[in-house]
Amino acid sequence: MDFPKFLLGDNTDYPTAIFVIHTEFPRFIINLENDEVEWLEEFDQHDEKELENETENLIKEASAFYDREIARYEED
Repeated sequence: MDFPKFLLGDNTDYPTAIFVIHTEFPRFIINLENDEVEWLEEFDQHDEKELENETENLIKEASAFYDREIARYEED
């Protein structure tokens, strides 16, 4: 099954949280309310160096995805 690169997540236990799930490597969940990131991968030293370089861009992409989705909801 194919998934989109990003998914929105919601949970009533966290009523103010806005979760974006990144489904490609490196998989993570970011809470846009506080920018807390939970990685869903195990990393070795090589991966950690690459991850440091990509993290900022991935978080920007996740935020842009959320903004795009909200704009689409508001259009309807």
